[in-house]
Amino acid sequence: MPYPVYAFTGFLESGKTKFIQETLCDPRFNAGERTLLLVCEEGEEEYDPQPYPHKDVFLEVIDQEQITTAELEALFRKHQAERVVVELNGMLQIGPFYQKMPESWQLAQEVMFADATTIMAYNANMRSLVVDKLTGCEMVVFNRVPVGADVMPFHKLARALNRRVGIMYEYADGKTQYDEIEDPLPFDLNAPVIEIGDADFAEWYRDLGETPANYEGKTVRFKGQVARLRREKEGMFAPGRFVMTCCVEDIQFCGIPCRYADSKSLASRAWVQVTAKISAEKHPLYKGDVGPVLTAIEVVKDVPAADPDVATF
Repeated sequence: MPYPVYAFTGFLESGKTKFIQETLCDPRFNAGERTLLLVCEEGEEEYDPQPYPHKDVFLEVIDQEQITTAELEALFRKHQAERVVVELNGMLQIGPFYQKMPESWQLAQEVMFADATTIMAYNANMRSLVVDKLTGCEMVVFNRVPVGADVMPFHKLARALNRRVGIMYEYADGKTQYDEIEDPLPFDLNAPVIEIGDADFAEWYRDLGETPANYEGKTVRFKGQVARLRREKEGMFAPGRFVMTCCVEDIQFCGIPCRYADSKSLASRAWVQVTAKISAEKHPLYKGDVGPVLTAIEVVKDVPAADPDVATF
């Protein structure tokens, strides 16, 4: 039986503790389940169990970096918990903690909190940490938004990294508003040939990975560099681009397996324009999972490099 884990992320003083406290005071969430509350950083706000409708909430302050899987399991058994609520440290990457969760724990929800008065400064100076929090969350709450402020910069920040994330704004006067701004893709999914501009490759690559069913059987045209596939038979290559998510250190090549009978004639790293049909198939690149595979209709060689040559969001 998997035990649900509710994770709350964000930087110090972003409103995580306040929200968790209010959630634990809500009888719709706290209906008597034995809850292990893990706190990985301590701010000005403190937890007060007095108003909880049920008292089976067990707080443990832990070191997010040093805690081990065995220690997490021991805490869970100690309190005979049925679920976990965790307030993560905003200055640390989320992934290592998730990797240490016991096998019986299952992430049920991840919510990020951001102080609207400081998040843009964090994004400018600690972008890798902002990317880490926004990429996987289901919901982001921008709080302390000045009344009448333009929320588009916050919307763009969230959507650039996570097209499926729900966005909520909490204004300084206490009012809340859900984001209903539409985000049309910068290319036409219903066109006979989906044309991907140089500036749109990163967004298309991410959308292709997140919503592969939308592309099944469709034809796409884009510019990319030739990459060879290890242990691959002749007749396949992987056209793609180098993509930067947040900073130079995280640049990585994002390619898509492509059937092309004359692949042997393509020079590695050469720029080509590919027109291909998209299908969802198993491929070694996806380690046993199903992913997008291209079947080339046309490959134009020796085309000018994309501008910019490194794709960004």
